Amino acid sequence: MMMTNPKWLILGIPVLLVVIQFVGPQKTNPPVTPAGRIEDHLDVSPEVGDILKRACQNCHSHGTQWPWYSRVAPVSWFVIDNVNFGRRKLNLSQWDQYDESEVAHLVEEMCELVQAGEMPLVPYTWMHEESLLHEDDVKVLCEWTHTVMNRLDW
Repeated sequence: MMMTNPKWLILGIPVLLVVIQFVGPQKTNPPVTPAGRIEDHLDVSPEVGDILKRACQNCHSHGTQWPWYSRVAPVSWFVIDNVNFGRRKLNLSQWDQYDESEVAHLVEEMCELVQAGEMPLVPYTWMHEESLLHEDDVKVLCEWTHTVMNRLDW
């Protein structure tokens, strides 16, 4: 029967933790073209803009403010993966790439997800208390999405 040498374990874990810092996905913040931003395509009031900035932008735009823990693997892998997934689902920095039916779907989904409490993600709000949406925030955002939908005749 082979016994694990505790000395190797004690030395191996710190070495492994250092090595994993250099592997995994990379953080990105691609450039934002002025014509790509949501504000350049839809009438976004300052109040709606504030909600989008504090509750959505970090995961759904190219303006991500990477927190300190996004530099520590393996947590960084989870954070980067969530941001990449969020950008694929909805990207406030690439609004020019959506056609009218996609815009209608995205703004409708914005309201549905915040009303259901599914956005912003709960683990995100634990570390970013400012992203919590209060009842008034949800109301403002949903009223705005309905206005956008009406202008699109959906």
